[in-house]
Amino acid sequence: MARSYRYLQYDVFTDHLFGGNQLAVFLDGRGLSTETMQAIAKEMNFSETTFVLPPESADTDVRMRIFTPGHELPIAGHPTIGSTFALARTGVVDPGRERVIFGLGIGPVPVSLTWNDGELGFAWMTQGQAVFGEPVTDRGAVAAALSVQPSAVTAATTPVQVVSCGVPFLFVPLMTRHAVDRASVNREPFGALLQSMKPHPNGIFVFTPEPGADRATVYSRMFAPDLGVVEDPATGVASGPLGCYLLRHKIVTAETAAHMV
Repeated sequence: MARSYRYLQYDVFTDHLFGGNQLAVFLDGRGLSTETMQAIAKEMNFSETTFVLPPESADTDVRMRIFTPGHELPIAGHPTIGSTFALARTGVVDPGRERVIFGLGIGPVPVSLTWNDGELGFAWMTQGQAVFGEPVTDRGAVAAALSVQPSAVTAATTPVQVVSCGVPFLFVPLMTRHAVDRASVNREPFGALLQSMKPHPNGIFVFTPEPGADRATVYSRMFAPDLGVVEDPATGVASGPLGCYLLRHKIVTAETAAHMV
């Protein structure tokens, strides 16, 4: 007999409707096979879809699986934050609670909670320690993968480098916002570049610290076509290692790193 599965749809990392990064949260994924979860995520065609399950260990509150349209991920940012709000809204997480711990593919991931008059107001996700790869020396190959002029990559003074807090990404500093805007996936050299690297990055994160009217610390984009996400509207699991990169290479101070936009 067919069974119905309830899900909630969220816009994450935004302050208005129809912005940010979309997410589907299935509140009870019991009975769904891995293949069915992957098929649902492909059908939803959001950057990620999550499936909440009973906890598998005593040190977690729930088990959660995260799928892009193409692959399952061990950890991801906007799905964890968005699913936290879904669990709070449906009463799985009680008002006033200070923390919830997700059992993800990578292990326990704590999320700290801030409440406003019984409503969840903010959620803070803790990511693991950053692991840095060796700097990439062939910046011409990087430029080709991103469809930009080599000078856009070679002019940057900090390294092109893989950094991971659970999911590795290749971080590519560019000099200007214009260069970031011009970047696009050049499919064949993009795939060849990522396949040539160990650990194998899940995507490329391009950014620049060039100031703008929005007063952002960095201006950025993220491409992950191998995950079924040509460009992610907003990313949490890449923002954690980005902060570590910026701090290590002295683009920001420790004080600034405590709160960045």
